[in-house]
Amino acid sequence: MDFQLTEDQAMVRDMARDFAQKELVPRARKHDEQGSIDPEVFGILKELGFWGFTIPEEHGGAGLGNLELALLLEELNAGCASTGVTVSVHNSLLGSPIRRFGTQAQMEQWLPQLATGDRIGCYCLTEPNAGSDAGGLITSAVRDGDDWILNGTKIFVTNGAFAGLAIVYARTSTELKGPKGISAFLVPMETPGVSVGKAEKKTGIRGSSTTEVLLENVRLPASALLGEENRGFPIAMDTLDGGRIGIAAQAIGIGRACLEASIKYAKDREQFGSPIGNFQAIQWKLADMSTRLDAARLLVHRAALTRDAGERVTPQAAQAKLFASTVANFCADECLQIHGGAGYTDDFEVERLFRDARITEIYEGATDIQRIVIARNLLA
Repeated sequence: MDFQLTEDQAMVRDMARDFAQKELVPRARKHDEQGSIDPEVFGILKELGFWGFTIPEEHGGAGLGNLELALLLEELNAGCASTGVTVSVHNSLLGSPIRRFGTQAQMEQWLPQLATGDRIGCYCLTEPNAGSDAGGLITSAVRDGDDWILNGTKIFVTNGAFAGLAIVYARTSTELKGPKGISAFLVPMETPGVSVGKAEKKTGIRGSSTTEVLLENVRLPASALLGEENRGFPIAMDTLDGGRIGIAAQAIGIGRACLEASIKYAKDREQFGSPIGNFQAIQWKLADMSTRLDAARLLVHRAALTRDAGERVTPQAAQAKLFASTVANFCADECLQIHGGAGYTDDFEVERLFRDARITEIYEGATDIQRIVIARNLLA
């Protein structure tokens, strides 16, 4: 068992770290305050090939795996979690299902545009009455000749404001209940009847776009169906396996930023005539943060390598997501405590990190859902 990165993997990590520290760290506060990511960042992401990180080379991407994507996402999120989740959703929740379930024609049509970032992807699963119970969605897709007509409302859509292509899950059978009878569709956002609704005002990751996507008599050709009719829910769950690895990597990035900020403050801040880093109470906090982050990173890398090997990864992805998200929030809480009253103001980055960390226990499957997934696999 080799815990060392290959030379190429280390180069990916270092390139991502250099970009994040030079371009994202100085902009992170601005992204948070203005509620959007600077357009220049999108251009640099394109130049570096980060939009097409896992898309095969024959379709214009870098052809890298989930481990490399996890390395990338940790670094991006250590710099700016709003940018990190934008790239994660694009790669994990749209590029991945097209690669894994799309026809050759669908891959040839959409993957080159996703690889360059000419179209940014978004994932439309959650509805006002279907969150953790995604099988309860009511967005409908009805046949009209060879076409499909979609109607419904999707919420909490990351990248919704500027996405060019959506994967939309809709009910194609009224006879099949729950998760059965759901299909997946590839929907260009310029299709008549598609519109972007309310933009959410969020506690954290404020720079990322989170909106409603409204579907009103949206007519799609038969070729828009991804995978088999009435078999969209397994696509959604497989896609979320990859997405959970991405969010777990995000959590590690946020947690690592908390640790690094804590180390710096512990060296600089003096009380009782000594840097507070000399006090055992502070040292124990740093030690616990570092140890938990390393353990979480190992879980994420194991899950990523398992997915790259083509094996079923549901329990490993759930474990990585569960643990890494709780670690991120632990690190954010300890970081704030180390900074004391100053950390509760916006004079330091810790208050933004504290807010950004919280979402990692909610999206891509809440913490309690991850425990259910893990337990069901143990009892199966």
